[in-house]
Amino acid sequence: MSQLLNKAKNLVSEKVNDVAKPEASVTDVDFTRVSKDSIEYLAKVSVRNPYSTPIPICEVKYSFKSASREIACGTVPEPGSLKAKDTTMVDVPVKVPYNILMSLAKDIGADWDIDYQLDLGLLIHLPVIGNITIPLSHKAELKLPTLSTIFT
Repeated sequence: MSQLLNKAKNLVSEKVNDVAKPEASVTDVDFTRVSKDSIEYLAKVSVRNPYSTPIPICEVKYSFKSASREIACGTVPEPGSLKAKDTTMVDVPVKVPYNILMSLAKDIGADWDIDYQLDLGLLIHLPVIGNITIPLSHKAELKLPTLSTIFT
């Protein structure tokens, strides 16, 4: 009996692995504003839903790293849902405190930018299958705002 149950589990597992899953990519990370204690950026994530029904996004977790250090992390609860058979843009606000930027002065240096890695996990709920996390990682260079960008 246990062999039959194991075969059934393996069959279901194989079928679930063959099912098309949503795909995501970071399309852009832009400066949005300066506050009294931090600089805020907005990561734009493009998510393609292959299913004919909308899928709710339960949460988005992010980790923003520079010089192999985590400089910001957070969670965006329930940012919306993915459109059926379409691509949806999901906005992930990232807040970087000034005190951490000062500790990265060596990286910022002469070119006034930060080499960063943004790791995201989109937790979505698929009917029948349950919750799955779409992991993604994006490496790039981010320009820090200058006085002219702050006051325009």
